[in-house]
Amino acid sequence: MRRRLLLGLLAIGAGTIGVVIGVGVGLPHLAKAGWSVATLVGLAFLGGGATLMVVGFRQVFGATHRPVRWLLVPLTLVVLAGGLLTLGQALAATWVPPIALGGRTPDDVGLAAEDVVLETADGVALAGWYAPGPNGAAVVLAHGAGSTRTAVLDHAAVLADHGYGVLLVDARGHGASGGRAMDLGWWGDEDLGAAVDFLVGEAGVDAGRIGLLGLSMGGEEAIGAMAADERVGAVVAEGATVRVAADKDWLSDEYGWRGALQERLEGATTWWADRFTGADPPGSLRDAVAAAAPRPVLLIAAGAVADEARAGEFIRGGAPDSVTLWEVSGADHTGGLRTEPDEWEQRVVAFLDGALDPA
Repeated sequence: MRRRLLLGLLAIGAGTIGVVIGVGVGLPHLAKAGWSVATLVGLAFLGGGATLMVVGFRQVFGATHRPVRWLLVPLTLVVLAGGLLTLGQALAATWVPPIALGGRTPDDVGLAAEDVVLETADGVALAGWYAPGPNGAAVVLAHGAGSTRTAVLDHAAVLADHGYGVLLVDARGHGASGGRAMDLGWWGDEDLGAAVDFLVGEAGVDAGRIGLLGLSMGGEEAIGAMAADERVGAVVAEGATVRVAADKDWLSDEYGWRGALQERLEGATTWWADRFTGADPPGSLRDAVAAAAPRPVLLIAAGAVADEARAGEFIRGGAPDSVTLWEVSGADHTGGLRTEPDEWEQRVVAFLDGALDPA
């Protein structure tokens, strides 16, 4: 009887791990890339894990009394939920399927740009588009997780209309760039550092007038890169919220024990993610704006997304004198330009003009 109970518990434990791996790897690959080897392996883990759990429960139910049986079910569900929110999320962020570039081009927004290839300090080739501008200042545009440089074409067109040179880059593992993707943005220093290197070497670009504009993951990368690279004069970060657990340190103050629990889960996610990537975990966004001060940062938060502005306030707390927060009423995540195009253009261009002093 004891042997049957032990085998059942082992099967439930192994099955739970299998389900977490399957959800973290198989389902994202199926949704984003369709059928592939990674998809099949992930779904095999999911199916095998679910089967093991069923077999394990049958073994345990046959070897224990009723109260013990029904206590095990909610306990297993709690463990499974915790695994999905930590290990599952870390796997989804570090085992990212290929992201196709998409069909939009600079021509679609009236942007005269050329194809360029950049090389990072660790030897990864990044693909991009570059359109020089007449005012001596230039901005690198960084897209979010699960997208490519095509996602920032409209933003680039706005800046180009005001005389800025614009460089749109696929993050590693995205679009036409090489390397392995990491959707928490931990490769941002290397990738955006290569973009700044490129602009510094371009005729017509004043090396003291370079800025970064990023959406979601790209915004978080931009904030981190600014702290690491003194050549970055200003950052516009839209939808930037979290890269590591420390970015959620405000949750317990806001939500009490539920927030404290979420902070612990975020800590476990960061720990697991560090196991699966060659990138080093960065510091918090709050610490990054503090390190970059007094260079200015404009944070743009979506009014229709719960807690995005609250996360922005926490980041701003690192350097309140140099960080400005604009909450776009009614906007969804990174939807500021779509929701308030005129105000977005006015605010962002005025911020960059003031920070980069274009000719």
